[in-house]
Amino acid sequence: MSDGLPYRLIATDLDGTLLRDDGTISPRTRAALVAATEAGAAHIVVTGRAVPWTRHILEDLGYEGLAVCGQGAQVYDAGQHRLLTSVTLDRKIAGVALAKIEAEVGPLYIAASRDGLDGDVLVGPGYAVTGTLPSTPFTDVSDLWAAPLNKLYIQHPRLNSDELAEAAQGAAGGFVTVVMAGEGIVELLPLGLSKATGLSLAARRLGLKAADTIAFGDMPNDIPMFGWAAHGVAMGNAHEDLRAVADEVTASNDEDGIAVVLERLLSERA
Repeated sequence: MSDGLPYRLIATDLDGTLLRDDGTISPRTRAALVAATEAGAAHIVVTGRAVPWTRHILEDLGYEGLAVCGQGAQVYDAGQHRLLTSVTLDRKIAGVALAKIEAEVGPLYIAASRDGLDGDVLVGPGYAVTGTLPSTPFTDVSDLWAAPLNKLYIQHPRLNSDELAEAAQGAAGGFVTVVMAGEGIVELLPLGLSKATGLSLAARRLGLKAADTIAFGDMPNDIPMFGWAAHGVAMGNAHEDLRAVADEVTASNDEDGIAVVLERLLSERA
């Protein structure tokens, strides 16, 4: 344990957790994280975003530690600007998985995250990108398979994200890991991969363990991370599936939920 905090590792999701709905990090949350790290804890960002969609946020934070990106596929050293580990999705298996899902629910809208520090996110016809993150359109499906991928994103013209994730899991769960990371964000990952996979690798590099870890999240893709960490904190805006497995529920991302918990823990140790 650190002298001022009962956990030596603070793992935070980004969207809906560390980031407010306007995409910023509040001064209060920044200050709480600084206080926690000054008390001896390490902070690790654990996000579904791949490195190219994460790097600008880390730079804004002045963050030079390890970050787990791409739903656990990538462990990124922000200080050295390099990938330490990267897991890719077998493209043949991904093609089989897509075919099985489409056989169940009909045509899908598809996007894909290419591997690497500068990997593009390719977006096919009909796919709606969340927010203003950069992406590259494609119309020829062969472009989708032209380079290594970390994951695929799928959307459906009628099914909502929970319904699509359930259908995809039923149709292709033996080939890929299916996660729901937010409304409009259903992802197909290498089988067995999760945020817990990447977080455990990053923690090991820091000489830390699950028992040292408090984790914050808001969506079902955070469930494996909560299962791995000693203490899981769901945001007030969290999906009901994550709230069901959380050790506690804090305030929402717009109400400084991370800071509320860290300030309490620091005050208890003072």
